[in-house]
Amino acid sequence: MTEPLPPSAPAPVPATAHLHPRIVPWQHVFAWYEEAMRLFKRAPATWMGLAVVTLLTELALQAVPGALALLREVVTPLVACGLVYAAAAADRRAGVTLAYAVAAFRAPVGAIAAVVASALLIYGAEAFAGWWIADINLLDPASSAADLSPAAVVGIYAIGILASLPLTFIPFHALLERAPPGAAFAASWNAFALNTVALLVYGALSLVLLGFSLVTMGIGLVLALPLWAASSYAAWKDIFGVRDVPEQAP
Repeated sequence: MTEPLPPSAPAPVPATAHLHPRIVPWQHVFAWYEEAMRLFKRAPATWMGLAVVTLLTELALQAVPGALALLREVVTPLVACGLVYAAAAADRRAGVTLAYAVAAFRAPVGAIAAVVASALLIYGAEAFAGWWIADINLLDPASSAADLSPAAVVGIYAIGILASLPLTFIPFHALLERAPPGAAFAASWNAFALNTVALLVYGALSLVLLGFSLVTMGIGLVLALPLWAASSYAAWKDIFGVRDVPEQAP
């Protein structure tokens, strides 16, 4: 009988996890979005439905005051992970359902912790940018709802996108491959270090999508969120040499 691991032992890394990134040409960024469109077209209505659920969750929690506003930054990213599961399901030509919006809540504690920690780091960058650029407190609904110039809004979200690039692949490692949080963070950071130019170009295209969403009064997010998730999934497979959909995918 195998001896149980002592409480202090780190969680084992699954043998099937892809944690060693490779360098890819920056031009692959366009192939990531091309693949994202292919995945999106397999279930466009459900993809957009998952985006709507994510946006409604964000709006519902937006009025929560004070420190409790951080609850929004815990719950919404987990709901948004439904798009991660949708990418994996569409990739293997399985049914994509709205039930994926709650799938991350059933993930192992370590996977949830990795997703939430990465989301809080990105939110921290955006909060700092909000204070630095526009002197607003994103934890205060009244303050964050203040009128902002388009340049301020773009600046805040540009900082958020930039901060998200080294963390891009954490949800895929943690949710789809059950990699421990430390391993997921390290792999995602290494991928960014090896592919900085490609991911900066990817971030620039993401900013263009964000601009489209702002111009359409947020309606464009129903399309932008699926494309961000699906293109990130395509980038993860490309950079980490993932051929098959991980078995942990729902």
